[in-house]
Amino acid sequence: MNRRTVALLLVVCLTAAALPPVTADVTPLPSPEGQSPSPADRSPALVGVHPNPVAEGDVGEFLVVHVPEGVDLRDYRVCDDEGCLAPERDASGRVVVAAAPDRVRGVVDSPVVAATGDLSLANGGERLELRAGEHVVGTIRYEDAPEAETYRRSKTTERTATSTRWRWVPLGASDYDVASTRDANVTAFALPDAPDVVTETLARADERLLLAGYTLTSSRVTEALLAAHRRGVAVRVLVEGGPVGGIPRAEARVLDRLVGEGVPVRVVDGPYARYDYHHSKYAVADDRALVLTENWKPAGTGGNSSRGWGAVVRDASVADRLAATFVGDFRWRAARTWSSFREDRSFEASTPTDGSFPRQFDPATLSADRVRLLVAPDNAESGVRSLLRNASDSVDVVQMGLGGPDGPFTRELVAAAERGVEVRVLLSGTWYVREEDRALADRLNARAERGDLPLTVRLADANGAFEKIHAKGAVVDGEHVVVGSLNWNPHAARENREVALVLSGDEVGDYYGAVFASDWRGDGAVGSERVPVGALVALVAGVLVVLAVARRFEFER
Repeated sequence: MNRRTVALLLVVCLTAAALPPVTADVTPLPSPEGQSPSPADRSPALVGVHPNPVAEGDVGEFLVVHVPEGVDLRDYRVCDDEGCLAPERDASGRVVVAAAPDRVRGVVDSPVVAATGDLSLANGGERLELRAGEHVVGTIRYEDAPEAETYRRSKTTERTATSTRWRWVPLGASDYDVASTRDANVTAFALPDAPDVVTETLARADERLLLAGYTLTSSRVTEALLAAHRRGVAVRVLVEGGPVGGIPRAEARVLDRLVGEGVPVRVVDGPYARYDYHHSKYAVADDRALVLTENWKPAGTGGNSSRGWGAVVRDASVADRLAATFVGDFRWRAARTWSSFREDRSFEASTPTDGSFPRQFDPATLSADRVRLLVAPDNAESGVRSLLRNASDSVDVVQMGLGGPDGPFTRELVAAAERGVEVRVLLSGTWYVREEDRALADRLNARAERGDLPLTVRLADANGAFEKIHAKGAVVDGEHVVVGSLNWNPHAARENREVALVLSGDEVGDYYGAVFASDWRGDGAVGSERVPVGALVALVAGVLVVLAVARRFEFER
């Protein structure tokens, strides 16, 4: 079983100082097709089932029922071929019905109604009936039940529309709608050109500073967090506990230092994690939302290696919604304290990155007509695919990869080209994805040539401007920009926690469009013959070991 397939059962209350108040905006899912209450049908509807909790004897099973106003839930019962469950009190709206309510309260948002009876939900699947007396008013059928998952309707995006379908989702999985605001102030920037924007944004925090990441090894970012903590800001840090390659020793040292000075740090890991990876990269500093494509490390936010995109949105509503996402993830049982997580663990050696690159793109403070906040797996795939489906003129994409020729985002790009939209895709040429990206580029370019499509795929040539492409972004019709942690493959969109922004307006489109155009052309440091730091490390590893002993490499100065 995948280490991320088992979702949480309980919510752990914060024992540290309370976070600044934020309110999560979670929209209830619709009822099943044909079961939604209407003036002509005032019966409740079965809208979810949780048959296989992580508990001996499956204690904590529950059903989800939508009850119209004015209907007495006590007049109904849920039955299978062997027994029934009868609610003990009335309730309306979206209601959880459970025989062991104390095992369910705290892990679901809906009101919990105790029930009596001898109904035992089968893990192997069965058909359940909602009955009024002997009259069947609704049914739900499920097959093999994954452990700690709930069968319910969830949003999904097909080629032409966004709809809902029944599927298993981790218990406690969020279901955020796209948050949106208009006429926002945005600071647009690119990396490695403008790393100071990151630390300056963190340094402005006066009340709250919430940092979420895949990894955290940056000493500059660490200093900014500690400085905020010392001046009384409520600082919280949340990182991934199982990054590919393991947690480096540099990160362990950083997290030890933060915890040692009293900063609450939590790590998402273990059998109760709702998502495969906590891969998002953002921070909330008071009313500012900082969203990045890069990790909190010298190669990323430090400006020492990667081409990345970033944006700071100064808007209280966007910041609050992003803070709500942070708080929800920080409070789940899967988010373990760093102190408990690190016990009896070993950490991985890592090689420092300390490249330097010319500053081609200064940050710019711009006006965005509209800002949308996307969160995966909740709404990011549908949000991006909808944007691509509505493209009418051009789509420029920069990505590590696209998840293959049949991936959902690849299909949307080809479909756009088939409509006559000019599509350009810039993929990473770094060594660990070069072969895969080259094969995809060749395949898509051949398809474009056969069909005379305005589609071109190219591997990036840094030409001294950066070491590798790590950005995850797009510019659509010159006025809609996607920037965030979302890699354009189905796993990232459907199994990871990701965060991205869609920034709309001519000014933001022009800014990121200029960065893309430069990288597409391969513009770089004129006359530069610089060898990438990664290549130097591979060639002179022995020398670096000697130097490491001599001067104890710093990851950022």
